[in-house]
Amino acid sequence: MSFEAVKQLAEQVKANIARVIVGKEEVVDLLLIGLITSGHALLEDVPGTGKTLLAKSLAKSLTLSFKRIQFTPDLLPSDLSGIHFYNQKTGEFEFRAGPLFTNLLLADEINRATPRTQSSLLECMEERQISIDGETKQLDRPFMVIATQNPVEHQGTFPLPEAQLDRFLFKIKMGYPTTDEGLQLLKRFKENDPLSALQPVADISFIQKAQQSYAAVKVTDDVLMYLLQIVEATRKRDEVSVGVSPRGSQALLRASQVYAILRGRDFVTPDDVKAMAKPVLAHRLAIRGMQRTAANADAIIEDIIRQVAVPAEAGVTVR
Repeated sequence: MSFEAVKQLAEQVKANIARVIVGKEEVVDLLLIGLITSGHALLEDVPGTGKTLLAKSLAKSLTLSFKRIQFTPDLLPSDLSGIHFYNQKTGEFEFRAGPLFTNLLLADEINRATPRTQSSLLECMEERQISIDGETKQLDRPFMVIATQNPVEHQGTFPLPEAQLDRFLFKIKMGYPTTDEGLQLLKRFKENDPLSALQPVADISFIQKAQQSYAAVKVTDDVLMYLLQIVEATRKRDEVSVGVSPRGSQALLRASQVYAILRGRDFVTPDDVKAMAKPVLAHRLAIRGMQRTAANADAIIEDIIRQVAVPAEAGVTVR
């Protein structure tokens, strides 16, 4: 699949989602990058900002199987993976698949579930498989988790552990709409729900081909070193107890490659790395003490980007 075809596919999906979602073009771009790179996305913001609506709009724009789980404190790991049950008619145990067996999974309010249930997602998010009663079952491809969470300061939430956060390619904040966007939103939903009329514009084969093509995007050694210097700088900050892992550096590379395709190029530039650095890296930082907030993590990544020298085309470093 050509890079131009991938770009056109993304534009078609974005235009379709725009029939429901007002604004949020950058957020939609990140979700599409996550889907193409086989990554997962964590949407965080206060209730009512359109997190679930956006995930549903993406699912309806693609011919992928879609399931939604409402995470609650009494949710068990087996509620996600499925169970073996005894069928009295056949006299044998049979497997009843849980909602994890899908292409696109919406994990709604993931931080309302207990850490035990949260950790049950680790294997399927990283390895696309589930171990149940000593048996390993493969998940369908593509497989993407779009999780929503309320800010951790809200009552009845359990903060996601570092190992869980590291499995998410992006952490995205929805944000409130502007006044103009809010007015369009009221008019659009005043008489009917545009989500119910949404039709798919791409099928699973296009997504699979796009996932196989982005790795061919060219990345020079200078850009790779620039990316690595940003990642290594997170490990040297006094206010950071745990910096970005090698998994995080690989995630930044994949996201930068697809971002380049969406911008009409077959090569990665330092600006692509800069654009992807904050949504890919900030949530992976473990910040010491009372400074541990999302705003501080974003500020650290922004400061690192300002300090790391940008490679020039002629081999001369500039800032």
